[in-house]
Amino acid sequence: MTEAGLSLGSNLGDRARHLERARDRIRELPGVRMLAQSALYETEPVGVAPEHAAKPFLNAVVIVESDAAPARLARMLHEIENETGRIRTNDRNAPRALDVDLLYAGPETIRSRELNLPHPRWAERRFVVQPLAEVRPNLVLPGEPRTAAEVLSSLPPEPKVVLFRQNW
Repeated sequence: MTEAGLSLGSNLGDRARHLERARDRIRELPGVRMLAQSALYETEPVGVAPEHAAKPFLNAVVIVESDAAPARLARMLHEIENETGRIRTNDRNAPRALDVDLLYAGPETIRSRELNLPHPRWAERRFVVQPLAEVRPNLVLPGEPRTAAEVLSSLPPEPKVVLFRQNW
């Protein structure tokens, strides 16, 4: 079993419900066991087109153990996204009912067309680092000498990440 961190986000429809359903579906995946989940955070959109700037995200991180290889786990997560009607376009930051990113899978470093681990931009995004540091403050990912808590303390306060709901 390998520990993996997953970042969940939604900025369309009933955002909290989309994340709850995704969490519940992740729990149902074969060979996957939920270890921890962060609170829900409301976050300003990052890198979106001006017409989508008024659609804040809800974000969270869940930590799981999985016996699936990282590429297989990533495919299972994409299936969960597809179940919510996720449509992939050339706009990587388009609004979406659900986004699930595999942040890390144990100590592995993977760089391929299909999968990059650890996620290449995790340490730049407060909306990822803040919930990750909540559940794994002492985590050190490959290629980053600092803990998640140290990365969080180095990030600017903007764009804002605000507690939305502790328990979900």
